[in-house]
Amino acid sequence: MPAFGLMPISYRAIGAFVFLVALAGGSAMLAWRIQDWRYGRQLTEQASLHAKTLNALTLAAATQQQAEQDQRLALEQRLSASEQTHYRALSDAQRDQGRLRDRLATADVRLSVLLDPHDPASGCAVPATADASGVDHGAVRARLDPAHAQRIVAITDAGDRGLIALQACQAYIRAIVR
Repeated sequence: MPAFGLMPISYRAIGAFVFLVALAGGSAMLAWRIQDWRYGRQLTEQASLHAKTLNALTLAAATQQQAEQDQRLALEQRLSASEQTHYRALSDAQRDQGRLRDRLATADVRLSVLLDPHDPASGCAVPATADASGVDHGAVRARLDPAHAQRIVAITDAGDRGLIALQACQAYIRAIVR
């Protein structure tokens, strides 16, 4: 009799039991492997679809960025051309004002104002006839002091520069709004 009261088990029964467990485990392993293969295939398909989507998004973003860069470059070119135009207008106006100041300083040109001969407040005894160089056909004129003429030219110069700057600002805003 065996020790500890156990019944003798035949080796065949143990072998059959191990074989059945192995067979059941093998079929379970096979089922797990098939399921794992199917799941892996699904993951691969999802990863491929995800990569295609990311590539499409990247391409769209790159296309949009290129379009924005092209718009920015075109705007910069328009603004540069506008700036050059306004700079040229400003330098021309300054050059013309400088020439006028020089001519006023050398008495080559004199500024004058029209007077109303019927205004008793003027109190000027200026003849009503125009000289040969006059352009107003008999209008009464009075010459301005050269210092006052220089101040008037400086004021008009500042006004011209202000108008040119205003035009440049308006052109800039129009270019940006487009």
